[in-house]
Amino acid sequence: MVAHGSYRVGVIAVKGRGTPDRPAPGRVFLAGAEAARAVDEEASLGWGLSPFALVEAAGRNCARRLAEWSGLSLARLRVTALAGPGNNGADALVLLRALVLEHGLLPRNAAALLSRLPGPGEISPRAGAARALEAMGITVRPWDGGGEALLKSSRIVVDGIAGTGLSGPLRDIPLAMAAALNRAREGAAMGGEEDETEERPLVVSVDVPSGVGDAFRPPWPVVKADAVLAIEPVKLALYKPAARCFAGAVLPVGGIFPAALVEKYGGAELVGWESARARIPPVPPDACKYDRGVAEIRAGSAGSAGAARIAAKGAQAAGAGLVRLAVDSSLYPVLAASAGGVMVFEEGSAADDSGRFRPDALLLGPGWGRDAGRKAALEAAIRREGEGTPLVLDADAIALAKGRVFCGNTILTPHPGELANFAGVSKEELAADPLSILKDAAGKANAVILFKAAVLIIAGPEDSMPCLAVVDGMAPALGAGGSGDLLAGLCAGIAARVRAQSLRGGSAAPAGVFACACAAAALLIASAGKPASRRFADPLDLARAAAALAGDAWLP
Repeated sequence: MVAHGSYRVGVIAVKGRGTPDRPAPGRVFLAGAEAARAVDEEASLGWGLSPFALVEAAGRNCARRLAEWSGLSLARLRVTALAGPGNNGADALVLLRALVLEHGLLPRNAAALLSRLPGPGEISPRAGAARALEAMGITVRPWDGGGEALLKSSRIVVDGIAGTGLSGPLRDIPLAMAAALNRAREGAAMGGEEDETEERPLVVSVDVPSGVGDAFRPPWPVVKADAVLAIEPVKLALYKPAARCFAGAVLPVGGIFPAALVEKYGGAELVGWESARARIPPVPPDACKYDRGVAEIRAGSAGSAGAARIAAKGAQAAGAGLVRLAVDSSLYPVLAASAGGVMVFEEGSAADDSGRFRPDALLLGPGWGRDAGRKAALEAAIRREGEGTPLVLDADAIALAKGRVFCGNTILTPHPGELANFAGVSKEELAADPLSILKDAAGKANAVILFKAAVLIIAGPEDSMPCLAVVDGMAPALGAGGSGDLLAGLCAGIAARVRAQSLRGGSAAPAGVFACACAAAALLIASAGKPASRRFADPLDLARAAAALAGDAWLP
C-alpha cells in the first residue's frame, strides 16, 4: 500500500459521522466544486444569505479554527494573507481581520498581499475586506516580487490564492504567488543560501491548497500546506490521492451554510473510526464461534506463504469466530505448524468439501498466483456470492475476475496497478481522475471496490446507498508489503461476522459489504496510528493492534 505523511486519520463515507479532527457526533459532508457552487447559490437565493454575510462567517470561523488548532499566541507573531481574485481571497482577508479583532494579532504584525487591489468603487466581499484592513492600519499591497521577503519573515501565511473552481493549472500572478509561498515554506532564500536560524512559515490554506480542484492532476503546481481550513461542505478534491499529500491536516470549518443545505448537496461524509465501527453490530454476549462467522481464505503459493498467514490473522483480528485457510500442498506443512488457531487444510482435500464449516465469507487472492486451478476456485466462489455469501477478492483473484459482473456482495481490494488493469485504463489516467474511474468500475462490476492508495477510496454501484467512501489514511506504517493482505483479511473477518449474526437473528438482510469495507479500512488505519505501531513494523504487529481495537469496539 502507498502511504505519505503522518497526519491524523479519518474516514469519508456517504452519510457517516465524525473525524479525529472533528469528533462525533459532528457531521462533516463533502462535495465537488459544482455542488459547492449550488450550496452558495441556494444559500443566497433561497435562504436570503448575502455573499457578504457568508464570507464574513467563513473568515471568522476559519480564524477561530486556526487559533484553536495552532495553539499559538498570536500577539508576537507576524501573519500574512495571500488573496487571489475570488471568494477564497475574501475569506483569507476576513480571517486576517478576525485574528486582529478577536485573537490578539497586532495590526502592525499583519499584512495582506493581493493578486490585485480593488478598483475604485468596486463593491464585493473581497473589496470590502481589503478596505477594512487598510482602515485598521494593516499593510495591504498588491503582489510583486518583493512580497516573497514578507512571506519568509512571517510565522503564519494564509493561502487564499485560488479555490476549487480551477479548470486548469495556476497561471500568471496566482502561479507566482504560489511558487513564492512554496519557496518560503521550504526555507529557500532568494538568490542565496538557506538561513538555518530562520523558522519557516506555517502555511494554512483556506478551503483547499491553491492549485487543487476537481480537475487537478499531477504535475500541476500546487501550494504545499501544513493545514487546510476546509469550509463545509469539505471539498472532495482534497482526497484525490495525488492531492492529499499537499493538504497537511484537514480541519473542517462549519457554521457557515445552513446544515440542511450542506447535507442536501454533500454526496459524501467525513467520519472517523468511532463512526465506522458503529456501523457493525457488536458480538452478542452468548455468541459461539459459529455465531461470530466462518471466514474461509484461499491464499498463498510458492514464495508467498506470508500473504496467506497475514490475511488469516487479519480475519481473526476482525472478530471472525473461525478462520479456515486453504493452501497448496507444498505450503501446508509450514502454515499448519504456525497456524495459531487458524484451521489450515490443503486445496482439494476432504476438508475442502466439508459442509460442517460452511463459510459466512470467502476471501481469495493474497499471494495466490494464477494457475489453472485458481479460475475454477474463483468460479465456485462467485456462485456462492450469488447465493448471498460475501466475497472478498485481492491481488491475483482481481486479475482473474476482470470483466465479471457480481451480485453486489463482493469487495475488491486493488492497488493502483491492479485497479488500472481491472478498469482497463492506464496508471496515468487513474492518477488524474481516480474517483470517476473507480465509481465507473464499481458500477460495471456491480461490486464494492476498496482502492488502496495514499488514501483508501471505497466505491459501490451508483444505485446502492452509500456508494462512495474515503479513508483518510496518510499512514507511513502501511507502506510495506503485507498490509494489503491484512486489509483483505479484515474485510473477510468483518463480513463473516456480520453475515453470521444476521442469519443468527433470523434476518434476511444483506451482509452490507460496503459498511464492512469501510469498517475494515478504518480499522487498518486506526491500527497503524496507534503509538505502539509508530515504527517500521511487521504486518502481524498491525494485526495485533487491530485485534485490540476491534475487541474494544465489538466485544461486550
